[in-house]
Amino acid sequence: MPCRHGGYLELRHLRYFVAVAEEGSVSAAAERRLFTSQPSLSRQLQALEDEVGAQLLLRGSRGVELTAAGKAFLDHARLALAQVEAAGAAAREAAAPSKPRFALGFLTGQEMDWLPQAMRVLSGELTRIDVTVSSQYSPGLAQDLLRRKLDVAFMRPEPDMPDLDYACVAREPLVVVLPSDHRLAAQQAIAVHELEGEIFIGVSDTAPVLQGVIAEYMERSGLALAPRHQVDNLAMAISLVASTRGVALLPTYALNFLPWSVASRPLTGEAPTIDLVLGYRKADTAPLLQLFIARFKEMMAHGSDSARAVPYSAHRRD
Repeated sequence: MPCRHGGYLELRHLRYFVAVAEEGSVSAAAERRLFTSQPSLSRQLQALEDEVGAQLLLRGSRGVELTAAGKAFLDHARLALAQVEAAGAAAREAAAPSKPRFALGFLTGQEMDWLPQAMRVLSGELTRIDVTVSSQYSPGLAQDLLRRKLDVAFMRPEPDMPDLDYACVAREPLVVVLPSDHRLAAQQAIAVHELEGEIFIGVSDTAPVLQGVIAEYMERSGLALAPRHQVDNLAMAISLVASTRGVALLPTYALNFLPWSVASRPLTGEAPTIDLVLGYRKADTAPLLQLFIARFKEMMAHGSDSARAVPYSAHRRD
């Protein structure tokens, strides 16, 4: 940074000046920001003022204040330091370009079954990309896809989302979740009519697709089970089943989370199902996303054991 005397200001002088201006004290800047002695810092500031040719600071018993020249100089000093920092960052990025990011989202709990499959699909790309993983409610995943916070998500097929497209990953039957010592737990399978009179645990509108599937099933079965409680997530549902001795209808993947005190049984007859899908933006033509979708669909089409949902009998708790 050239000065009026034909010399050049050193970056350290700019950093010293900005630190003192922001701290409002030579001693505070020396101790907290610059880790140097106060006399040494005072000499550096005097050298800066000599080089600039103007007084920048007014020193007093309560610290320092900027002169008019100091206020004008501060803006330019900050800009110069920011430009130097940006230049360094650009150089580092050019020397070692950052890896492209691929953001995966999961309906909470589904990452246990499907994250290994997703990473297997990406195995050939992992050395050149950074993979991030997050989990939440399905409506939240849909919004994050639309906001480009996620590239792809394992979720429910959310309604009224015309900008999203879906590929079916699994079709999960709903099962009855109930206390392990409940009278109905003695049965191999439970008819939905046997749930009448029980404390029924429903789901809130944080899971609108599941809520709709259960409501449609009840209507088809001629039942009107009013939920005594509505829950926002699986953990809350399982906790209420255990604490209220209630019953709930939940997707099969909930069985991954059942403690010893809670069991599950299949429904008799044609059980309702809910789809787990791979969601992504229709307009997203990024090569990595297209590669992921193509490989995942191929894996599912081949029906490999690693890609199949674990059958109910493998999870059953007695």
